[in-house]
Amino acid sequence: MTGRPLDLDSVWAFILIADLGSFTRAAEAMRTTQAAISLKLKRLEKRLGCRLVERTPRFVQLSARGLAFLEHARELQAVHDRALNTSTGARQRVSIGISEHVAGPELPALIARMNAQDQQLLIEIRIGSSGDLLQSFDRRELDAAIVRLHAGRDDGEVIADERFSWFAAPGWQPRADEPLPVATLAEPCGVRVMAGQVLDAAGIPWTEVFVGGGVAAVVAAVTAGLGVAALAPRMLPLGAVDVGPKLGLPALPRLPILIHSRVKDGRPRDALAALSAAFQSAVRG
Repeated sequence: MTGRPLDLDSVWAFILIADLGSFTRAAEAMRTTQAAISLKLKRLEKRLGCRLVERTPRFVQLSARGLAFLEHARELQAVHDRALNTSTGARQRVSIGISEHVAGPELPALIARMNAQDQQLLIEIRIGSSGDLLQSFDRRELDAAIVRLHAGRDDGEVIADERFSWFAAPGWQPRADEPLPVATLAEPCGVRVMAGQVLDAAGIPWTEVFVGGGVAAVVAAVTAGLGVAALAPRMLPLGAVDVGPKLGLPALPRLPILIHSRVKDGRPRDALAALSAAFQSAVRG
């Protein structure tokens, strides 16, 4: 052995900084403070004798030495997890429900981050409406649910809040003297209810022209020029435009994303914390 062994917590913190691009998000994933993450990184850099991360006021990026060490850090984490799995027996499993209006195009990358953090954890992901997922969570069919705020619920932990706008295809215009054509998700859907309430409060006549079984279907309807839809900007394909100001439509409120979880400790908790932090990064850009 050449000197003192590496501190594993410091290595794990470095991996999270690299994956999430933020000391704050890494701290949230490890359920600690930003100061503690900075201290772990400083300890690791001192042990290795080089700077791993370049910090600027606007962003965080790895140094050339940091990029080289990241590959070895991931290998170390994988070996650690395999050794831990061998000694503890059965592979652990965590089942997570994610709302249609939360699981955006970055979901594959988020799942990859969870897998990179713990390759021995069996992760089950179920996509559905917030209402359906919460029912499954209450029936203990899911260990956790990441959903939009649901009427009648005051539990759950807010992990982020997200902007919504009215989107349509470029050049699309509603027909004069006809109700506003709206594309929505099928019931139950909190975003659908919110959009209708906002239009009603503004006295704007509207009608559903398309009901999709998923956000991808609603996005397709918008792109095809069927009407407008209340969507988060990160859900939209290249080319769709925010038509709210142009059409004089009422502003939509920001909607929170909450996590409902009964996972209290262990590797599943760490994986959920990493996923929550990753969603925060995705939503806040």
